[in-house]
Amino acid sequence: MMTVDSPNAQNDVLAGWLRQQQPVRARMGGRRAPASGGLRFAFYGRISTADFQDRTSSRAWQYEAAVDLVAGHGVIVAEYFDIGCSRRLTWPQRPQAANLLNAIADPGRRFDAIVVGEYERAFAGDQLIQLLPMLDQHAVQVWLPKAGGPINVDDPAHRALILLLGHQSRREVLRSRFRTTAAMRAQAQDQGRHLGGRPPYGYRLVDAGPHPNTAHAAWGRRLHRLEVDPLTAPHVRWIFAQRLAGHSTAGIARTLNALGVPSPAAHDRARNRHRSGGGWTLRSVAAILANPRYTGRQVWNRQYIDHNETIAGDKATSRGAVYRWNPKDQWIISNGLAHPALVSEEDFVKAQAVTAVATSADGRARRYLLTGLVVCEVCGRRADGQWVHDRPGYRCRHGRTSASPAAPGRPKAVYWREDELLNRAGHQLANDLPANADHRAIATHIRARKLRIACGHNTVTIRSDETGPVPRTHATSPHRRRKSPPWGLTCPTPSAAMRTMSVRMR
Repeated sequence: MMTVDSPNAQNDVLAGWLRQQQPVRARMGGRRAPASGGLRFAFYGRISTADFQDRTSSRAWQYEAAVDLVAGHGVIVAEYFDIGCSRRLTWPQRPQAANLLNAIADPGRRFDAIVVGEYERAFAGDQLIQLLPMLDQHAVQVWLPKAGGPINVDDPAHRALILLLGHQSRREVLRSRFRTTAAMRAQAQDQGRHLGGRPPYGYRLVDAGPHPNTAHAAWGRRLHRLEVDPLTAPHVRWIFAQRLAGHSTAGIARTLNALGVPSPAAHDRARNRHRSGGGWTLRSVAAILANPRYTGRQVWNRQYIDHNETIAGDKATSRGAVYRWNPKDQWIISNGLAHPALVSEEDFVKAQAVTAVATSADGRARRYLLTGLVVCEVCGRRADGQWVHDRPGYRCRHGRTSASPAAPGRPKAVYWREDELLNRAGHQLANDLPANADHRAIATHIRARKLRIACGHNTVTIRSDETGPVPRTHATSPHRRRKSPPWGLTCPTPSAAMRTMSVRMR
């Protein structure tokens, strides 16, 4: 919809005719004509996402609200509009808002005041209160529609209004989050609905009919569900079968690589552009074995996003978002089967209990004080715990137990006894440890300070965890194709797997 004050209206004949009729509208209580010589305003607006919101219409109604507010007091001479920015981001973190702040500090700026179309679009919480001292320093007013004009921070009523609007914006975020989470919980648990994301390896997405919401269905939105992928499902079944036979994830991954079976990232490059598309790894096999969706149940809320805020709850202080695992008792599992199962629930539970680590002959628990704290200075991998001669130690075979075949000319394995590592670490940390600290106290200190013990063939160095992993000094060889699977594992050929799958499907 074109308004009289929109930029394109200047060359529109009909808009010119409407402007001629404006004095009549003003006498009838309509929009007042701009006052000549009035204030110059900078308009600020924002939308959260560009994918789910229409920039044109959102900008239009915010701009129109701002024009109505300043009519008779001045004109808008500058515009700053942020797209795809959360309201929780502070103004210096929003591109256009940051440009507006820089313009405010410029003595030759083109505007005298700021006008917004809606408080919740411009500010969140107490952001406006934090900005007011800076704006007051440069003699820049802020005009809000809900205040009917400029904000006066010395007016108790205006200050109360700002606090109320800030509280309302927080409430809106929490209310939307609660309603969305509750709805997704019900959809996953009661309906078994696929809630988006890439299909697990072994499945593919197919159409499941129109969206149950009539409005969404009218827009053309469709539901999707998981269906067995005949090309990859046999490999998932084989992975579970090998795991139930007691084989390690490393051995399973090596066999898959030797047979040239495409990894999940290589099989579906369109949905995995963020991944390298290389061969199978321990992590990719372990992820399949730990995914309960292969039992035919829909599972939701397995992970959450940790924003790593310096100040809890303030995303503006985030040090980078990462995915974390929720406890299993918080996972939402569908009440019934939502898609065809690739493994029975009984076999899935048994696979979780399989371990490739041999138990001690005497049945005694073996304790390692430095688990996860020892890294190899030669290749950068974490060292494995190894019990030798009734005492703990740590070794690194430079990827020999990984998914890749042994590389020719691989360096000599690194091995250190735990007591020797703790003695050397205690000597290097003597200034930070209490006198006569025992091995357990030294290990606790290293873990609490987020330190790591880097071991070479003849060296032991204490390093900060923040420095990252130890750089690798040699490259591993690429995956090599073998004619037959090594290590005593058997895998169905693609043709046999296809025949088996076609028979089962019939």
